[in-house]
Amino acid sequence: MNPLEAQLDYAFADTLPDIGHTLDVAPGVRWLRMGLPFALNHINLWLLKDSIDTPDGVQKGWTIIDCGIANEATRSAWENIFATQLEGLPVLRVLVTHCHPDHIGSADWICQRWQAPLWMSTGEYFSARMMSAGLPGADGSAMLPHFEMHGMRDPEIIAKVSQRKSYYPDMVPAVPHAYHRLADGQRLRIGTHEWRVITGFGHAPEHVALYCADLEVLIAGDMVLPRISTNVSVFAIEPESNPVQQYLDSLEKYRNLPINTLVLPSHGKPFRGLHTRIEQLNTHHQDRLAEVVTACATPRSASDIVPIMFPRALDAHQMTFALGEALAHLHKLWFDGVLTRRLDADKIYRFQTHSAY
Repeated sequence: MNPLEAQLDYAFADTLPDIGHTLDVAPGVRWLRMGLPFALNHINLWLLKDSIDTPDGVQKGWTIIDCGIANEATRSAWENIFATQLEGLPVLRVLVTHCHPDHIGSADWICQRWQAPLWMSTGEYFSARMMSAGLPGADGSAMLPHFEMHGMRDPEIIAKVSQRKSYYPDMVPAVPHAYHRLADGQRLRIGTHEWRVITGFGHAPEHVALYCADLEVLIAGDMVLPRISTNVSVFAIEPESNPVQQYLDSLEKYRNLPINTLVLPSHGKPFRGLHTRIEQLNTHHQDRLAEVVTACATPRSASDIVPIMFPRALDAHQMTFALGEALAHLHKLWFDGVLTRRLDADKIYRFQTHSAY
């Protein structure tokens, strides 16, 4: 365990639920895990005991929080969950924190299987619809000219990125055609508990986290992870965004939660120490920003910044996230007036420390 992790309290130590099984983490809240076919090899998903009023009385069942990608292994794991972990009760609704494939990929299949409605924020729902449909500007190949303007020139990486047109639809082949909107501050009754929606930005268009004051539990999605910092990237569809600033601003929404809040992250293990982790994440980004300022004493592209922020070897999948994050840090400094930006004759954007600094 690294020194930063040692500052957190892992509520269940090294205990993990086996694939296809669940672990109770709070009254009416169960933890399960699904595998992923890339470096971040798992996602945590959640089952919440629920009930709805029907003409025939109260129907008891479950709300699913996030779904895993759409593949046979995930469907098989879900079928085992349905058969053995739901106490014979149905799925009443599916709630998705954000549009990334590991969170929404199997949502359409689950919604159809159980005739259950989808709940998401508007920003996340329509982003998922666009990317699943592979619309121009939202398909995988749109990132290639975007990243080329920020210094991507490695022929091997370019070749692999150019083949990613169907990257998202392969893992999210469909999104339900209707949804229930979640909005910041909304109070949502799930079973016997009330949950408050907390939206966040920088990692995704309108990420939803859920906090239950009765339980002192935060379902954090990807906004607060215990071991890694969530990716914040500038992507082609919003090429002049400022996601680092948006993410840091969003973290402040969690500061007023109780000190004993149990954080249920989408990756890693449940933990206590939310406020400590917020400080760690702030420090992490401030340190990366300082590195970038130093590097930009001479003109630098986002591609030039990648090996400074990510000194290890990266595959094509990792490189797209690393380049997007390097650019995000450059953009924050550019928006803050610390860096200037110019488009050079080779059609690459380069950033340099402003003369005032």
